[in-house]
Amino acid sequence: MVFDFLRRSEAKAEVPEVKASAAGPLVAHMSAGRVAWSPRDTVSLTKQGFSGNPVGFRAVKLIAEAAAALPLVLQDNTCRFSDHPLLRLVGAPNPAQGRAELFEAIYGQLLLTGDGYVEAVCAEDGQPVELHVLRSDRMRLVPGADGWPVAYEYQVGGRKHRYDVSGPVSPVCHIKTFHPQDDHYGLSPIQAAAQALDVHNAASRWSKGLLDNAARPSGAIVWRGVDGQGNLSPDQYDRLVTEIETHHQGARNAGRPMLLEGGLDWKPMGFSPSDMEFQKTKEAAAREIAVAFGVPPMLLGIPGEATYANYAEAHRAFYRLTVLPLATKVTAAIGRWLADFAGEAVELKPDLDQVPALAAERDAHWNRVSSADFLTEAEKRQMLGLPALSEEGAVE
Repeated sequence: MVFDFLRRSEAKAEVPEVKASAAGPLVAHMSAGRVAWSPRDTVSLTKQGFSGNPVGFRAVKLIAEAAAALPLVLQDNTCRFSDHPLLRLVGAPNPAQGRAELFEAIYGQLLLTGDGYVEAVCAEDGQPVELHVLRSDRMRLVPGADGWPVAYEYQVGGRKHRYDVSGPVSPVCHIKTFHPQDDHYGLSPIQAAAQALDVHNAASRWSKGLLDNAARPSGAIVWRGVDGQGNLSPDQYDRLVTEIETHHQGARNAGRPMLLEGGLDWKPMGFSPSDMEFQKTKEAAAREIAVAFGVPPMLLGIPGEATYANYAEAHRAFYRLTVLPLATKVTAAIGRWLADFAGEAVELKPDLDQVPALAAERDAHWNRVSSADFLTEAEKRQMLGLPALSEEGAVE
C-alpha cells in the first residue's frame, strides 16, 4: 500500500501544472519577427520625417517655399485691387514675419500635420491688425453637441488658452486637408509616407553601421577546440566578447588586425544579396516619399527612371499639380476669413500670370482666348480670371 501511494504521488508530481490565458486560443503566434514601426503621432512623425530625413525635409521646404513665393492678387466682381487693408495686413502680418514667412509656416504645418491654424489679433473696432500661425500639435478642437467646433484650445506646457468660435467671425482660421476618417482634423502627406520614411531611415542607419565597421561585412569566430569538439567555457566566452568589444569594434579600431589563438578561426561573411540591395531599397523608399508629397523625384535629385522628359517639364508639373492647388486652397480660405471681418466679398488668390514655371502655358492661354473672335471682352476677361467689364469698357 505504501509503495502504491508513493507511485501515485510520483505520477502526480511528474505532471506539471499548466496555466494558460483564457484568450490564448485567439492569439495567432508567428515565427517571423515583428516589424518595428515608428510612432505615428504628429511630434514623432515630424522628428523622423522632417528633422531626421533629408528627403522629407527637402520635399516640405520645396513645396512651402514655392507656394509662399507666389504673387497674390485681391479682387472682387468689379476690379482688382492694388491697395487694400487686407493686402497690407497679409503683406505685414506681424512684427516678426512678412508675407512669405507667414505662408511658409502655414504650408509647412499643413504638410507635416494636415492642419493649419491662423490667429487674428483684432483692434478695438474688431478689425484684425496682426496674423499669427499657431502650431498644430498644440491645438485641440472642441466640438459642440451638433459636431461643429465651438472652441479651440491651445496648450503650451501646463497652460491653456481657449478661443471661442461661437461669434460672427472666428478668431482662428482652421485650414485642413482631406481626411476620409476624421471629421475635425486633416491627413498630412507625411502620415501617408510614414512607412517609406521608416524604411529610408533604417537604410541610412544600416549604412552608418557598416561605415562604423570600416565598410566591411561582419564575420564569425569559430572555435574548433583541441580535437575539433567541445564548447567554450563561460570564462573563455566572456573574455572573448570583452576583447572584441574593446579592441575590434568602432571606427577607431577599423582595420586593426585580430590575433586569434587556442583553436579560434575567423570566417568572414560576404555581403548577402539582401545586403547588396539595400541602396536600391533606400532609393525606392525615397521615391515613395516624394510621390506622397507630390514632388517629382527628379527635382529632389533621386536617381531612377526619368518619368518626365526634362527638368522644365517636371518643374511645370510640380507647380501645376502640387503647389498651385495647395496655394489656391489656403489663400482662398484666408481671404474669405479676413473678408468676413470687414463684410466684403473679395477673393485672394495666386497670380498665375506671374509664375515663371507656367509662363508658356499662360502665354498659350492668353493667345487662345484673345484670338477667339466669337467671345466678348467681358467673356474673355472672365476666362482669364480678371474682373468682368461691360461692353463699353466701363466697370460694371
